[in-house]
Amino acid sequence: MFALQTFINISSLIYGKKMKKVNFLLICAALCSTLVLSSCSKSDKKASNTLYLFNWTYYTPDSVLRKFEQEYNCTVKVDTFDSNEVMYAKLKAGAKGYDITFPSQDYTSIMIKQGMLKEIDKTQFENAKYINPVVLEKTTFDPDMKYSVPYYMGAAGIAVNKTKVSNYEKSWNIFADKQYAGHMTMMDDMREVIGDALKYLGYSVNSLDDSQLEEAKNLIINQWKPNLVKFDAEGFGKSFAAGDFWICQGYAEVVYGEVPEDKQEEIIDFFIPKEGGPMYIDSMVILKDSKNYDLAMKFINFIHTPEIYAEFLDAFRFPATVNTEAAKYTTKKPMYSADELNNCELKLDIAEGLEKYNEIWQDIRFSAD
Repeated sequence: MFALQTFINISSLIYGKKMKKVNFLLICAALCSTLVLSSCSKSDKKASNTLYLFNWTYYTPDSVLRKFEQEYNCTVKVDTFDSNEVMYAKLKAGAKGYDITFPSQDYTSIMIKQGMLKEIDKTQFENAKYINPVVLEKTTFDPDMKYSVPYYMGAAGIAVNKTKVSNYEKSWNIFADKQYAGHMTMMDDMREVIGDALKYLGYSVNSLDDSQLEEAKNLIINQWKPNLVKFDAEGFGKSFAAGDFWICQGYAEVVYGEVPEDKQEEIIDFFIPKEGGPMYIDSMVILKDSKNYDLAMKFINFIHTPEIYAEFLDAFRFPATVNTEAAKYTTKKPMYSADELNNCELKLDIAEGLEKYNEIWQDIRFSAD
């Protein structure tokens, strides 16, 4: 009962006081998984050479995990999430057993402020020398990597199925094109979708101005949403690969993770719209209750070995934004260039403004088409 009440309190913080019934059901489902993890973590953690990751779906290649296991004679277990909100809520609800998670910059900042993380031991992180100083300049919440190590800097964009769509504008307003209605999706992520609309309208992705947010909400509800199949955080990759969805806003790795490699060049055009959009810096952090700190540090250092990091970049055809040394070892052309990030803007911790965004997002999600 205590755990349930704790989760409801956290949900009110994230989703606002006007919590919808569907959100409550999703929260209860997440709570169940939290209780299961908490109940089994004590026995699992007896295996001292097992590393537990709480990671974004698709985000670390299995080949990299297997090499780490072989190198350090250990086991890596992975649980996944599809949004920062889900990750954060689950941890705040009391989920135990994870060693490393991968929050984006706004949630990294929140987790540092709330004392949820252990410090990074620089003596165990010799590969720190490969971290791009330009990226560290942007991590104003932790520029010295005291609590976090950048994993990747990038942005969500748009994947277009070139076999189904032609003569399209590389703009967020592609979602207003009625000829593709019923074949498009956007992410189930309020900061991303609202941020896209704000950028398209010429505003900051971190805007708290009521008139700007209202304008962005109306754009999404009246021009974009009527043409969408749904808001989908991760399942769109499979439907894109199957040819059902033709135009999808999302992270490149979700699409490239589903389309066979020999078909990617033929099918996928992935781009970051000319207006720019919300940019992210995902980091590796060690959770305060980690029982495998030294193994976690070994993993962080291993990831930033240039040859290993190049394998991660090649898996998703990412540009080398964080570990530039790794570019020497990549074998595949990135699906977008680092220059495409020039008009993008880092999503920041908007503190109390998060509730305002959530109220707008609920209006968008539950508005009649």
